[in-house]
Amino acid sequence: MALSGIQIYKLLPQTNCKDCGFPTCLAFAMKLAAKQVELAACPHVSEESAAKLSAASQPPVRPLTIKANGNELKVGAETVLFRHEKKFVNHPGLFLRVYADESPDAIKAKVQPADEFVVDYVGMDLTMDGFAVQANGNGGDFPAAVRAVREVSHRPLILIGGVEDLKAGLAELAEGERPLLCCATADNWQEMAALAKENNAVLAAEASTVDGMVDLTEKLKGAGIKDIVLSPTQRSLKGTLVANTISRRMALKKNFRPLGYPIISYPGDWGDPARELVAAGQAIAKYGSFVVMDHFAPETAYPLLVLRENIYTDPQKPIQVTPGIYEINDPSPEDPLLVTTNFSITYFSVANEVEGSGNSAWMLVTDAEGMSVLTAWAAGKFDAERIAKDAIRFGAPDKVSNKRIVLPGHTAVLSGELEEELPDWKVMVGPREAVDIPSYMKNVLN
Repeated sequence: MALSGIQIYKLLPQTNCKDCGFPTCLAFAMKLAAKQVELAACPHVSEESAAKLSAASQPPVRPLTIKANGNELKVGAETVLFRHEKKFVNHPGLFLRVYADESPDAIKAKVQPADEFVVDYVGMDLTMDGFAVQANGNGGDFPAAVRAVREVSHRPLILIGGVEDLKAGLAELAEGERPLLCCATADNWQEMAALAKENNAVLAAEASTVDGMVDLTEKLKGAGIKDIVLSPTQRSLKGTLVANTISRRMALKKNFRPLGYPIISYPGDWGDPARELVAAGQAIAKYGSFVVMDHFAPETAYPLLVLRENIYTDPQKPIQVTPGIYEINDPSPEDPLLVTTNFSITYFSVANEVEGSGNSAWMLVTDAEGMSVLTAWAAGKFDAERIAKDAIRFGAPDKVSNKRIVLPGHTAVLSGELEEELPDWKVMVGPREAVDIPSYMKNVLN
């Protein structure tokens, strides 16, 4: 049973020492009850109280990590059902699956483009997270398939097969790797548990019903397996949605520990790439921690990765870039100073247009608390005084000798005030839309 904030407070030292980062022990207790901090943040809690609070300090969805060769994927640790309540903690991993009956060359040809795929999205590198190797009934060499993947990628692995397949595949991994093994069932759970313990691996538990899942995770926990992944056998959109939602709701709302684990989903089982894409989107949005795909293409991976980034972004904190003066296309002191806010999409919209046009410019990114230009201006976070202070703070007079500063077109009203703040500068008004910047620079600034 989860403890309330008051119950937790009674077990804390109650010294208000602030060593935990909070002003009072009560404030820390409330955060602990909400699963927003860890008990380890309090250095003075007694061993007896720590033992009593251990359950209260654990997130309802167990956090776990799989890793390989310096790459790792953390999942779990979620505390809410919906992203508007609080930021989701760990991104789900997107995995591309290969099969043991494919030739090593075919496997490498499939894995390599996915491994090398990277796209810059508002300053973040979006990539695939790992690969799944599956044994099947068509024969094939499972260890050879694992070796083929490892020849072109060092990302984390999911190994799917029977006990003997997994033993052979694990022998191909480097020391220190921690894969996810799939799957323990009602028939083989003892052997799978022993294999997972021996290799320090994460183990998926597969069952067709919620009751079956509960029974299996309890058995695995009793066998000493702590890091478990739920693997519902449902593969339809409705079946996956229901299974995932029930498991997550029971864990978060009822603090039901037997279902408090990350979930693996298999959109690749649909076969059809279009349906697979839909199922993957649903898995990302509805509680999938491992999303296993059978097809990869940059034009389909990109929207899934962007969807994931949008869902797992803090809804109360816009994506920001660091305020400062940025150089675009190696500007000279004669080039203009363009002004924008530190909202990342605004910054990259302007920067990409300037860079793509081949023009050179300095860009002053002002601290507007992550708001877009119009929003920041309306909120009083983007005004002449702030722009002038940031221009001086980041050394614009030393970088820009011609002293031309260009305001976004939507804030032309600031030009008179900015002239008073920066009397030595020529204040200009740029276009309203970023797409018009190249023609503006060509026809007005050059």
